[in-house]
Amino acid sequence: MIYVLVVVGYVLVPVAGLALVVVSRVKPAALAGLGELLGHVFAVRAARVTLLLFVWWLGWHFLVG
Repeated sequence: MIYVLVVVGYVLVPVAGLALVVVSRVKPAALAGLGELLGHVFAVRAARVTLLLFVWWLGWHFLVG
């Protein structure tokens, strides 16, 4: 059962990515661009700190060594 859920999860991520690509091609105004998205995210200090800590954690656990 767990195996099936993991496989479904791994299949859904690329499918969702492809769906976003299709939507962005069909209706470009429906999705925000990367610059606009980052502008909204970085407007909040807590989001900047959280992203900084996440990148630090990711680097510490996967890139050090």
